[in-house]
Formats: sequence, structure tokens, C-alpha cells
Amino acid sequence: MQVYKTKIKKFPGTQFHEVHGPAFGLYTEIKKKTKRRVYVRSAYFNKDKIFLDLFWHHLFEKSNWRDRVRRMKYFACAIELIQKSHFEPKTKENPNKQGEILHRFYGTTAENELFYVQIKEDKKKDQKFLISVFPSDGGME
Repeated sequence: MQVYKTKIKKFPGTQFHEVHGPAFGLYTEIKKKTKRRVYVRSAYFNKDKIFLDLFWHHLFEKSNWRDRVRRMKYFACAIELIQKSHFEPKTKENPNKQGEILHRFYGTTAENELFYVQIKEDKKKDQKFLISVFPSDGGME
């Protein structure tokens, strides 16, 4: 397993309003650079677009506010990992939905904290979406 080391630190704070501001600010900044759907280009997928809007929908489906904050803290690190990492992810078919592939990238923050970035690939439409970003709970998979 290859782990990409980001230069960006995770967002500081423990409360939703402390973390949501900078995370959504970064999303808005990226949104201003794109015409329709918000995306970043991936180094690993030969500069293919990775759409970001699904991440926010998935995030706000979570009922646990603490979990939302925990995931949002790593948003900037995830964007850097997607844009710059050439390391091969752990890839598998989605067991819940045929026609989808899940890619899990591994990264560490500038503070050496391990986190995961999960990207969903729709084989029919040939599109990729950032689904989730979350920190490691201690043990490596």
C-alpha cells in the first residue's frame, strides 16, 4: 500500500461552524473555476474529472454531527491527494450496486495522520465522484 503525503494540514477546530467555513470556502473556490458541475482533475486517472458535489450530499446524509466535522477536516487534504497522487488505490467492485467500482486512496496529512479518500466510478457513464473522506481509526487495513 502506497500512501501519499500531503503538504496541506487538516482544518483546525472541533465544532461544525469552525470547520464548515474553511471546507465549504475551498469548495466554493473550486466551484468558481468550473462552469457546470464542480470537479478537480485527477493525476492518477490521467487528468479525468472527479466530481465533488456527491461528497457534500453524502456528508449531510450522516446524522452524527461529530462525524461530519471529522470528515470535513480532511477535505483540503483529499483535494490535494486527488490532484497530485499517482499511487495506485485499492480498487473493488461495489457489492451493493453492479456497474460501479470503488477506489480507496491512502494519504497522510502534514501532521502524519492517516486518512482515506473514496472515489466511486460509474462504468456506464464513465464518470468518477468523490464520495467520502475519513481518517483512519488507528489500524492500517
